[in-house]
Amino acid sequence: MALLPGHLRAGELAGERHGLSSFGELKYPADFPFFDYVNPEAPKGGRFSTQISQTFGNQSGNTFNTLNPYVLRGDGAGGMNLTFDSLMVRAFDEPDALYGLIARAVAASDDGLTYTFRLRPQARFHDGTRLTARDAAFSLTVLRDKGHPEISQVIRDLSEAVAEGDDTLVVRFRAGRARDLPLIVAQLPIFSAAYWQTRDFEASTLEPPLGSGPYRVARVDTGRSISFERVPDYWAADLPVTVGHNNFDEVRFEYFRDRNVAMEAFKGRAYTFREEFTARVWANGYDFPAVAEGRVQRFTVPDARPSGTQGWWLNTRRPQFRDPKIREAVNLCFDFAWTNKNLMFGAYTRTASFFENSDLKAEGPPAPAEMALLEPLRDRLPAEVFGEPWSPPVSDGSGQDRVLLRRADALLREAGCTRAGSGLRLPDGKPFEIEFLDFDPSLEPHTQAFIRNLGLVGIRAAIRNVDASQYQARVNDFDYDVVSRRFAFGPTPGAELRQSYGSAAAVVKGSANLSGISDPAVDALLDRVADATSRDALRTACRALDRVLRAGRYWVPMWYSGSHRLAVWDVFGRPAKGPTYDLGAPEIWWFDAERARRSGG
Repeated sequence: MALLPGHLRAGELAGERHGLSSFGELKYPADFPFFDYVNPEAPKGGRFSTQISQTFGNQSGNTFNTLNPYVLRGDGAGGMNLTFDSLMVRAFDEPDALYGLIARAVAASDDGLTYTFRLRPQARFHDGTRLTARDAAFSLTVLRDKGHPEISQVIRDLSEAVAEGDDTLVVRFRAGRARDLPLIVAQLPIFSAAYWQTRDFEASTLEPPLGSGPYRVARVDTGRSISFERVPDYWAADLPVTVGHNNFDEVRFEYFRDRNVAMEAFKGRAYTFREEFTARVWANGYDFPAVAEGRVQRFTVPDARPSGTQGWWLNTRRPQFRDPKIREAVNLCFDFAWTNKNLMFGAYTRTASFFENSDLKAEGPPAPAEMALLEPLRDRLPAEVFGEPWSPPVSDGSGQDRVLLRRADALLREAGCTRAGSGLRLPDGKPFEIEFLDFDPSLEPHTQAFIRNLGLVGIRAAIRNVDASQYQARVNDFDYDVVSRRFAFGPTPGAELRQSYGSAAAVVKGSANLSGISDPAVDALLDRVADATSRDALRTACRALDRVLRAGRYWVPMWYSGSHRLAVWDVFGRPAKGPTYDLGAPEIWWFDAERARRSGG
């Protein structure tokens, strides 16, 4: 871990610094006035309303029943992160740099196992009480011991967090901790220890917890909407890391169980900011009068982050998916070319890599540095890892590529499957059946086309849509054959990858390891990623990991676009040059009263 370029090296005593990054890459000096990508004169006021589009912890995309998204129980509400501050916050124009919010400075020990955070004395909770190191120590400890597995498993090497006075927090890590663990800890929410002293942290609750952030809960309509109001006397409003941020008086999240209903609500101005994820709707759904009149604006914003891994995840805990030959055969039945042309207006590119749209993606034969990581694992790896990385098959676009389907049939036979009339039986004699579990019907046309091809090789497949709460409960229990999901990682991935691909996470209820990947070779490479000491080393480790994961055929890759498609009612202002690694909405956008007047709102 490095704090500043050229200032902190392994074995040297670290002095107090104003920021953290994985490899010493800090753009801003200690006396910076504000981030380059913000408008420091942005006006305050107005409302920002949207749907939840990215989830963390226990959150669901279309309902909520608790205001604590940081534990396993319940479906967490969107936006609750706005109510809590953290020790440090990200700069959106750097890969992973953090700068002080609650903490004014941080120092690391020689061995990188002890971090001392100096807290700002002015930090306050919304009730006016002081936020101290005791609150921070409580928060880190309770998240490690009782937090959602996506948090607790990532920070399990946090040995202890101790308050040494009101303004000094000492965090100790176990030997061998992941490279980015201090950064993860520094971004966790800080809770009030006094508030939680008389409450069960793991319980579902609709009581707004006491926070310290720029917003607080204003109104809750359970499962339908949640609104947050800007805190007028927010303690950190004038800090360099918050200037130009938190400009809306109200931030509101609307929930809809049906995407068509959500679209109609947007047309009716029930919410004002929409990121469009459906190519068909982007192509044909914006022909209503407000668009023609210019009152709704449409535009795309490039996304420089790795595009993530979207696909159908095959649960290898199920007997029908334990053989990689069978998983390969299932892959061969999805005709992306036909789907992209007929259902998505050719708007997407097929995903091949676990690090698509980035320089972390493996391409061509392994480079010497990759071979150095892979060679010790050769006896655990398929031979293809040492050649070109596996990529999903390119179909002829007919919808039923006979060449690929014949290959699928041959692989199924090699795996010991046998025909029984029009159906297929697994090697144990049971019928080969697959259930695609979902809570949202938007992918049904894509999945049905996939299912038709599975049927041609004898696999009986069907879609089962359940309500969001039941879906989340089944996913938490790994009670499914196939689910679809998109995982997004930043430009500097690290220990968090273990939650999606590590053996330990495969048996932890509620983890993100949907496919149940449990492979010592993958674990070894995950360690290399987490422990990389330079960006070159990280790039090499990710590419090697990418080869091994792709060889496992754990998923049927879907698609990506590499940009954000936005539709907004013309009431917003935003910086002319936005940040590289984040959309910045609503954080650094603002309400433009003149635009709102012209657009009728």
